[in-house]
Amino acid sequence: MADDPLTGFVRTVVGSDVPILVLSPHLDDAVLSCGGLLGWAGRRAPVTVATLFTEAAPPPYTLSARQYLKQTGAGDAEELFAERRAEDRRVLERLDVAIRHVGLVDGLFRRLPRPRPGTGRLARLLPEVAQVYPTYRLHLSRGRVSPHDAETLRLVAGTVDELLPGRSGGLLLAPLGVGGHADHVLVRTAAERSGRPVVYYSDFPYDQHAGPDARFTARNGLVARAWERGLDRKAELIRGYGTQVDALFPDGRVPRAPEVYLLPRATATDPPGPARKPAPARGSARGVRTAGGVP
Repeated sequence: MADDPLTGFVRTVVGSDVPILVLSPHLDDAVLSCGGLLGWAGRRAPVTVATLFTEAAPPPYTLSARQYLKQTGAGDAEELFAERRAEDRRVLERLDVAIRHVGLVDGLFRRLPRPRPGTGRLARLLPEVAQVYPTYRLHLSRGRVSPHDAETLRLVAGTVDELLPGRSGGLLLAPLGVGGHADHVLVRTAAERSGRPVVYYSDFPYDQHAGPDARFTARNGLVARAWERGLDRKAELIRGYGTQVDALFPDGRVPRAPEVYLLPRATATDPPGPARKPAPARGSARGVRTAGGVP
């Protein structure tokens, strides 16, 4: 039986032996959204999972940060993130992929690069005034990048350039941004500005309750494809993130759902490869914009 279009595309990429770089905003996103595909491709191709936001910050914490810590049963954010990094390594090592923790501060804890004048003492009492995203609901999950995050975006883009040198001969997987988390927006923005072939993955489990940005997918000609290989072991992999799984799945059940990937139509018919010749120019290329998930 012939492969479906996504499987055919993935087989072509894997057969070309080009590097695949999976951009994971947080310490679980890659496995949550791509665990089945990673389990298949990791044994067959050079795959690197680069997790960007892998650090917290010392107190004082905002109300949103304190609520998150309470939800995970942790008292200290830096200790929690140390355990999260260890969880991520243990899970990803089972998938035969290379692991990179970039070390940027999670949006829930990210402070302004230059504190506002006269707010030093106030920030100790009201930490929100010193944060890039003062609250989760009103700021961090609104699908927008703060103007104060320009340097963070530059660092994410630099990570892509470091781990996937050159503008051809490799493939990026980046979050579609279902859910509106600013960290996912940053990662998607860096991917779409990179000039490299990008496949966007739908953010699980947030895509079980929300849809993608229809204007983004239409403007960039993205086509959704489902991937169902490797799902039998995915729930077990997800449960490896013990600090997060109860908050993500309060009823204790990890739903079995196909992974969803969105490919540009041209990419699906002309996958990247080291010996691929550039296609003749057929008009200007369109740029790409952005969206999120939860820490």
